[in-house]
Amino acid sequence: MTHILLEGYNLSEPWLFDTLRAYIKPHHKVAVIPFAFRDSRVRCAEDWDLLYGKENGKYYGGITAGFLSYGISEDNITFVQYYRDTPESAKEIIRKADIVYFPGGLPDRMMERIREFALEEVLLQHTGIIMGYSAGAVLQLAEYHLSPDEDYPTFGYYRGLPYLRDFYLEVHYTGSEEQKESIRRVLSERKKTVYATQCMEGAILVDNGKVKLLGNVHIFEAKNKDRG
Repeated sequence: MTHILLEGYNLSEPWLFDTLRAYIKPHHKVAVIPFAFRDSRVRCAEDWDLLYGKENGKYYGGITAGFLSYGISEDNITFVQYYRDTPESAKEIIRKADIVYFPGGLPDRMMERIREFALEEVLLQHTGIIMGYSAGAVLQLAEYHLSPDEDYPTFGYYRGLPYLRDFYLEVHYTGSEEQKESIRRVLSERKKTVYATQCMEGAILVDNGKVKLLGNVHIFEAKNKDRG
């Protein structure tokens, strides 16, 4: 299985494209699972369309353009629609996909909606590519942390999808004191490596367990690192 942990949906950037084109192929079918939206912004199907709808969705063009640059047809990119799909139709979209893609937003709310749709099993059975940016990156970790920001005022650990267990991830890294303190805490408490992807400049590729860093990624190693 291949995991791609991104900062944004800028898949056409040369520092990403040159590596990822060996994985993302023109014949691939993509299932986009935009479940990380804020409750304050999306309360109905019409609100959802304003973010992800094909006609005028704020993020639709950016998400699809990334895959179009790899030769994937727009017809092969399907968005799971929270207000219109059922758990069964969502599972069918995922089963048919070569790539499962999680956009950004609130990762804990995305996990709650994944559980609401009972999608964990079908997602864990997927054998192709799992990828996503920001929230969609950290969600691929069995446990992830979030540094304090405008959405999460305090540090916390959260449960993600149990794909990756060997490291932690600090997304949108700028070297702020809040981020540095969070990284120090994770190193002390979890004793595992923390990768910090520079804001919009770094990504991580995990190919069958082998980690490859793309672009600008900072590595923080724990003392007495847990190798279990």
